[in-house]
Amino acid sequence: MLRVLSLAALAATASATCEQPGQVQYYSVDEAHNRCAEACMTPAQFTAKDMDEFGFAAATVAYNCEASGYSVFERTMDSDELKWQLDVFKNADGSDMRHTNEVWTAEQDAAAGIVGNSYDAAHPRNAHLLEEHVQDLPLEWSWCDKDGRSFCTESRNQHIPQYCGSCWAHGSVSALGDRIKIARNATGIEINLSVQHILNCGDVGSCHGGSVAGPYQFVKKLSEKGSGIAYETSNPYLACSSESEQGFCGSSDWSCTPLNTAKTCSTFPPAGKCVALKTFPNASIAEYGTISGQSAMQKEIMARGPIACGIDASPILKYTTGIYTKRDWLGMVDHIISVVGWGNDAKAGQYWIVRNSWGQYWGEMSYIRVGFGKLKVEQQCAWAALKDYTAPEKHNQKHCFEGGENCQ
Repeated sequence: MLRVLSLAALAATASATCEQPGQVQYYSVDEAHNRCAEACMTPAQFTAKDMDEFGFAAATVAYNCEASGYSVFERTMDSDELKWQLDVFKNADGSDMRHTNEVWTAEQDAAAGIVGNSYDAAHPRNAHLLEEHVQDLPLEWSWCDKDGRSFCTESRNQHIPQYCGSCWAHGSVSALGDRIKIARNATGIEINLSVQHILNCGDVGSCHGGSVAGPYQFVKKLSEKGSGIAYETSNPYLACSSESEQGFCGSSDWSCTPLNTAKTCSTFPPAGKCVALKTFPNASIAEYGTISGQSAMQKEIMARGPIACGIDASPILKYTTGIYTKRDWLGMVDHIISVVGWGNDAKAGQYWIVRNSWGQYWGEMSYIRVGFGKLKVEQQCAWAALKDYTAPEKHNQKHCFEGGENCQ
């Protein structure tokens, strides 16, 4: 992703002309990464598209990125549409500068039979989802700090024990886990849900990407059969899916078998063995849906809890701290996170409180603050309404032996 760090007014060594009358050549240089971009447009278009925020400036003389020595460059003369060509943005070794895309397209969702919404729009519990619903929204709201208490579950790392592009499962699972914690008023034994269960059995994605709403559709189908998503303790995250060849993934079976749904191991072989659990702690949902836009997101978060959303992750690969307010001229949703609330800063304005799945070493202990309207966070989100879950206070646990022999 082009991120302008400085502008260089280098003398032109070759000519690049604008084809349309009234157009001016603009250019932007990222010296730190040896990258450059050129564009032709009218001054009015430059202002309307806020191109100065992308680091573009008018060339005083004809400018040519390639001839000026930049190994990676972008040139467009299509000023009406400003279609930036992603395929030319490569690192010196030929690898893509962008974050690997881990989000399915609408066409992929459709091919997998994923339906974005499965809820009763007429029910009073979903009244806040209606566009005409008017609601006063506070300047700040965070489920991680509500009246001095945290209703947020653990931060995760999707990339260990080997790399896996399963953000789409992590974002939805974390948000649903938060909603369980909210239902329990942040009391009792911590409950964490299994991402690996979705990778093994969901058919809504893999280590090479997946669907925003797909995980909730999968859990809804399980719920309709009287089951639900397994807990982490009976199906821990191993960062593998059936097609992955990373690390030890290629040497094991990741198909949706009973053993890959929930299991335990009694002791060392030959005396012991690993067995599938037919009854196991799980969580179910009543319905799910998709939303977009600032107001809809805020109303859903306030009403029921965190949500899973898409984000443009390329600009934040090297994020450390602070509120992200920059604009990116090559933006696209390529990653899924969970949004746990929003805050307000006197200078930067309102921002989303986002939990990522890259581990607590990244960002602000795995979180990032993203200004409203930035990084495509408001484009596609998904939510799920909790139905039931296994917990001591519900007296609904099947008490299994250590070896699991009474739960097979």
